[in-house]
Amino acid sequence: MLSYFDLRKGVKFVLDGQPYEVLEFQQIGKAQDMFVARTKIKNLMTGKVFDKNFHKDDAFEETALDKFEVKFIYNHRGKLVFSELKNPSKRFELNEEQIGPASKFLKSNQLLTGIKFESKIINVAFPIKINLKVQGAPPGLKGDRAQAGTKPATLETGAKINVPLFIEEGDIIEINTETGEYVRRIKE
Repeated sequence: MLSYFDLRKGVKFVLDGQPYEVLEFQQIGKAQDMFVARTKIKNLMTGKVFDKNFHKDDAFEETALDKFEVKFIYNHRGKLVFSELKNPSKRFELNEEQIGPASKFLKSNQLLTGIKFESKIINVAFPIKINLKVQGAPPGLKGDRAQAGTKPATLETGAKINVPLFIEEGDIIEINTETGEYVRRIKE
């Protein structure tokens, strides 16, 4: 059993029969030495994120999640189709809302980790950083500025992110899938 104080970032627990992951945790002191855990949690089945406060009397069951390797096949009208790596005939669909904003960084044949809860496939886990090719980037114009500038770029998956001015079409860049931000250019 987990207490409210164990709900740190990344901890997965069961609430009302559904699995959740803690995205943010902050302990708040209130009157008469009462402490409250203010959290932002994500429902791993629906993908919905919301704020919830927990009190020191609250206790939770730790989730039993099974992980397995999957391959992304294609995206059609917001439905993402995957197959099990060891058995490609076993396909399943998830929607973009379940996966979250990282779904825009998926490309065909990309390997990910599938997540099962009570033998039902509920989501996929992304690597924290992935490499993608820049398909389109306008030329970077330097002006009077004290800091380095950014420009929009389109990636091979169709996602648009801001990149430094020196990034050009055809470059391969590393992206943080949690924040959706540029990390660095990869030299081949």
